[in-house]
Formats: sequence, structure tokens, C-alpha cells
Amino acid sequence: MVVQTKTILAVDDEADILELISFNLEKEGYQVRCAASGEEALDMAGTVDPELVLLDIMLPGMNGLEVCKRLKRQARTSDIPVIMLSARGEETDIVAGLELGADDYVTKPFSTRVLIARVRAAMRRMNGRGPENDLIEIDDLSICPSRFEVLVKGEPVELTYSEFKTLHTLAKQPGRVFTRYQIVDAVRGEDYAVTDRAVDVQMVSLRKKLKHCGKYIETIRGIGYRLKD
Repeated sequence: MVVQTKTILAVDDEADILELISFNLEKEGYQVRCAASGEEALDMAGTVDPELVLLDIMLPGMNGLEVCKRLKRQARTSDIPVIMLSARGEETDIVAGLELGADDYVTKPFSTRVLIARVRAAMRRMNGRGPENDLIEIDDLSICPSRFEVLVKGEPVELTYSEFKTLHTLAKQPGRVFTRYQIVDAVRGEDYAVTDRAVDVQMVSLRKKLKHCGKYIETIRGIGYRLKD
């Protein structure tokens, strides 16, 4: 049996960062291809067919946000998970990247263990995409979209339409960070006021209704929310 090695495209203009990424991911069994500019990244993405792209935001010439936008607009590369790499304090750029379709982000300087964990999580999400009506179970929490049902330790939880859609959106891709605007776009129920403040208010209500399972919903300061992976 031949085991196919998954290819990751790492994009950064700092050679030491690319060397660090390559060394650690190759130890985990991944094949790593490197690009030092946005233009080079787009060319390579169309030829090496990576399973994931690690993309620095601050690139010379074409920046990472523009690269992400172009990857998501092209049919051949639109489904490739993208993890943004950013310096601390670039919250605006991180939000912009997530809005453009990036799956996650890692801030510099980063722990290689954290980076590897994020890569694995993104790969699992990509490989695990399935029917919308699949039952989702996370410890004591069960979500059944086809029955519009949420259970905590087997006991039903009454949620509004928008609360259910919000929870389902987060639970379909655990570990992925969603901005407030992405949550609004996923929900847009009649009982939902479309503002970012409304998202925060609803999260308070949702956590309370989920009881001890409410702790699974994490607030990502300045950006949005995610469900623990």
C-alpha cells in the first residue's frame, strides 16, 4: 500500500521562517513547498496542487490578503484550506483574511506545536466535510440539523432559529475562527438583528442555554468566535 504524502505550500518572505516551517512539518510526514512572494505562491498553487496553504499576510509586492482572495476566486484552488500567518496586533488584517475565506490564522512568533496542531485540524476539517444533516457530537453536546435538535447530556435544549444556526455553523468546523460578520452571513434569521453587537449578545444567551457545554464556545478577542476543536 502506497501512502500519499500531503503537500503544504508555505509562503513567507523570511527564509528562516520557511526553514522552520519546512523542518517541522516534514518531520510530521508532510511535503513542504516554499514560495517567497505572492506571485510565486499563485504560480505554485496552480501546479503543485497543495492540500493546504500557510500564507504570510505581510509579503512584498502582492500581499497575503490579495493572494488569499485570488486563491478563493479560482475554481482549482478555491477549496484549499488557507491558514494566515500574521504578526501580533494585526487584528484588522486577520479579520480581513478570514472574511476572504481563510480557514484559520497563527500569530508570529508562533509555537511549532501550535502550528502543527492547526494544520492537522484544518486537514481534518477538509477531509471530514460531509452532508449538512450529519449528527455532530462533542462530548455531552449533540446537534442534529435534520431534526433541528440540540441535546446536552441527552436533555433537549430550546434554541431560537438563529441560535441553532450559529451553533451549527461553529460546530461544523470546530477549531475554525469565524468573524462576527461570517456568523451573521451564515444565520440571517428573522429573529436575528444583523449587527456585530447582536452576535455578542446571542453568544451570551447561547452559552447560558448550553449550560456546562457553553464553555466550548471560545471568544477570540477582536476577531470573533470558534468552537473548541
